[in-house]
Amino acid sequence: MNMETLQLTYGGGQIAFRLVRRNRNTLAISVNPDAGVEVIAPMGASLEKIFEKVRKRAPWIQRQKRFFTQFQPRTLERKYVSGETHLYLGRQYKLKIVPHMQQQVKLNRGRLIVQSLKPKKREVTKALVEQWYHERAQATFRERLALCQRRFPKPEDFAPARLVIMQLRQRWGSMTPTGKLILNRVLIRASVDAIDYVITHELCHMRHNHHGGAFFDLLDRAMPDWEKRKLKLECQLA
Repeated sequence: MNMETLQLTYGGGQIAFRLVRRNRNTLAISVNPDAGVEVIAPMGASLEKIFEKVRKRAPWIQRQKRFFTQFQPRTLERKYVSGETHLYLGRQYKLKIVPHMQQQVKLNRGRLIVQSLKPKKREVTKALVEQWYHERAQATFRERLALCQRRFPKPEDFAPARLVIMQLRQRWGSMTPTGKLILNRVLIRASVDAIDYVITHELCHMRHNHHGGAFFDLLDRAMPDWEKRKLKLECQLA
């Protein structure tokens, strides 16, 4: 696999995209939540054919970029102070920081309560909250993975070799050629049906390592309402 960054002139502007070449037969174009464009192409595809495909899909690419960009001003930097709201499984919880000898984070009556030895230290509060999110993600994602596998006629054929949870900048998740399922830890902030969409989408890649017709046929059968779930995910975590 190799990659490079290219630009296409279209409509008086530029469409920058990351070109990734892989051992595959089809070309796929995606717009990520950060509005970045990625093109996955066969190793032998000519640049002429790639630019032709991107130019053909340019109107769709621009619509997707506008969709994601409209949400970006709403994403504020977290200050980790009492009263600030934080998402967990699609619901908003108000942060409450209290001094305590035992450091822990817990939910109670619509509040995300942080018990801290150093309640005035923002970096300490942030570390405690992020660790709590990570622990919740570990438990929740494993539970949802087991349930999502049952969406397929033979669940045992869609069992990843390993589940890895980490912070990803451009993707909600990915499935490696060796069957390792990688999920973005940020997904723990989304509702369960949105999390299930990402997991099911990636499980489909165990059968089809592309975004061609066969892939979407499988996704449609496993999760007929995936488009609605995808839109919900993008709105929740934009």
